[in-house]
Amino acid sequence: MLVIATENVPPRLRGRLGVWLVEIRAGVYVGNPSARLKDFIWQQVEEGLDQGNVVMAWNTNTESGYDFKTLGENRREPVDFDGLRLVSFFPQEEPEDAL
Repeated sequence: MLVIATENVPPRLRGRLGVWLVEIRAGVYVGNPSARLKDFIWQQVEEGLDQGNVVMAWNTNTESGYDFKTLGENRREPVDFDGLRLVSFFPQEEPEDAL
């Protein structure tokens, strides 16, 4: 199983993802592609991202049962904690005029 969640990506990338995966909610795509197609899809995401951000998660033979990677600016950052993939949150930025 493969899941891709997108935010603020161009319509052309959303259309490309819709060719190989099913869009079950706005910006959320699922499917069961081969490993080769999964790599090709990620290549398409890297080429078409622009200003948005994307996370891709898939099942794999690890202790947690899944793996994921991200692309683009986001408050969440993947971290490796003793072989386990977790997510770290950056603090929310304060608006400059609030000071």
